[in-house]
Amino acid sequence: MENPQFNELKILEKFQGTSLSEMDEVKLMNRTDTKFVVKRSLFNEVLPVLGEHYKVLEILGNRINSYETLYYDHPNFQFFLDHHNGRGNRFKVRIRNYVESKIYFLEIKNKFKGRTIKKRIKVDDFELELSNKSKGFINDVIGTETNLEAKLWNSFGRITLVNNTEKERLTLDLNLTFEWKDNKVVYDHVVIAELKQENVNRNSIFYSLMKKNGVAPYSISKYCVGAVSLNPDLKYNNFKEKLLLIDKLK
Repeated sequence: MENPQFNELKILEKFQGTSLSEMDEVKLMNRTDTKFVVKRSLFNEVLPVLGEHYKVLEILGNRINSYETLYYDHPNFQFFLDHHNGRGNRFKVRIRNYVESKIYFLEIKNKFKGRTIKKRIKVDDFELELSNKSKGFINDVIGTETNLEAKLWNSFGRITLVNNTEKERLTLDLNLTFEWKDNKVVYDHVVIAELKQENVNRNSIFYSLMKKNGVAPYSISKYCVGAVSLNPDLKYNNFKEKLLLIDKLK
């Protein structure tokens, strides 16, 4: 059976590579994010064009890098509900393993007035029970005492592209997998693209390519998709359209 990454890997061989150290100028920890949900077959058609405008991150010879994530939330899924209800100031908390780099970060993303502010600290490993150090960091960033617990695992392959001329990164997530206890859901037919910029630039080559192919920006959260997929009893009225879109792209 053909490896589902085969086409992407062959195409990426033609890209100019870049390293983690060279990416320091485009960390963009305070930024605007524009997301797209792209059918994988269309993505394979668009990817070769991107090679003329972007470099690809390469780590230890890998151009599709592996990410493993453990997400945390309140017992009642308050972070999920804040997103579902469209709260303008909301948080996401996770420990992420950057597999090739062998680095673990406790990361907090704060969505506030349309911007994403990301803060993180290194940790030694995943924490099914958050350590006191981690709890202290979370409380300091969020500004109030929290009571968080592990909610779900997520893994995916990521292509990271860096624009040759603009201060812009593009992440492309493949083979999305969500797990918790005995439940597992895989979405390998779509690509979640995220354009990270200091300010929204609709003249970006990727933005233009998406528009040309009839793909509009689409707000979507991997955590929320995973939470709904693994916990069907959660309130998800405002996410039904998103789940239907993912299913439709099959």
